[in-house]
Amino acid sequence: MDAMNEYQNSPSVAIDGEVIRRIREDSRLTQLYVAKVVGVTTDTVSRWENNRYPTIRRDNALKLAEALEVDLADILKQDPGGSPSSVADPVPLPGNSLTGRKRYAFILGALVVVLVLLAIFWLYQQQGVPLHLQAVRILPPYAAPGSKILLQVDVEAEQPLKMILKEKLPAGWRFVDAKPKASNVDEKNGLVRWIFKTPLQQAKIFYLLDVADTVRVGEHIEVSGELVANTATGPYTVAIPSSGTLTVAPLHWADRNGNSVIDDMEILAVSDLSAETGDALVNWNLIEDLWEAGGYRWDQQERRFVPVPRPPEQPAQQ
Repeated sequence: MDAMNEYQNSPSVAIDGEVIRRIREDSRLTQLYVAKVVGVTTDTVSRWENNRYPTIRRDNALKLAEALEVDLADILKQDPGGSPSSVADPVPLPGNSLTGRKRYAFILGALVVVLVLLAIFWLYQQQGVPLHLQAVRILPPYAAPGSKILLQVDVEAEQPLKMILKEKLPAGWRFVDAKPKASNVDEKNGLVRWIFKTPLQQAKIFYLLDVADTVRVGEHIEVSGELVANTATGPYTVAIPSSGTLTVAPLHWADRNGNSVIDDMEILAVSDLSAETGDALVNWNLIEDLWEAGGYRWDQQERRFVPVPRPPEQPAQQ
């Protein structure tokens, strides 16, 4: 097969950008006109003329020759023997054009994101981190020195897990009771632990504490703890944050707004807790007495809340 037949059958051809520009300018044709005839953008025509794409598809080359009103051979790059050059389909490099660089940057960025996600997933697998495991401690707003207060811890996991819950009590405070029952109470170090041998996804833990006599009114109390879960690759520990602020004041823990009154909404909230914990843990009888009386006060000497009857309503004046 001679050189002419070879370039005629080749899927790609090598074009001469300088010749294409000269023919277009001599014919007083615009790049826009040529681009519309060929079916490409003016940016592509410019790159052809600047030899940014030294080879193009043969069908595009035929359209280009038609737009310039010349033979195909007239716009092909000539080899040293004077015959049109033919090559295989070119593979554009990312740096050949702005569009190519953007495409390359996009692909590279996507690969980086995928690698980062794979690395994070691998770390989760290595550390045994469940995709969702959390716990939160719900603190009452107030605690009177020497009184008893009820705390709550809510646990949630994406899948059933065996867990250990640990709560570190403030110095001088004493554990009284809990539901479910605590597995271990270390009074010396102020540590209470619950072991859940059966895998669970959700749990509510309630526990009653004796507030230390030594706490000062106005002091904010911190309670800390952690949750240890048995995952597929080993134990994983999360700290337990507290919801709300616990302040030392001569107020009952159920008195959410601190006005020395257990109102209707507050006793309904205690009723909900009582249904989950039992009357004894919340001391329902006392709270009901405070609610019925209409008010209360804290007797520090006797370390108890005393009902204060609501003053009788005065008849309206005529």
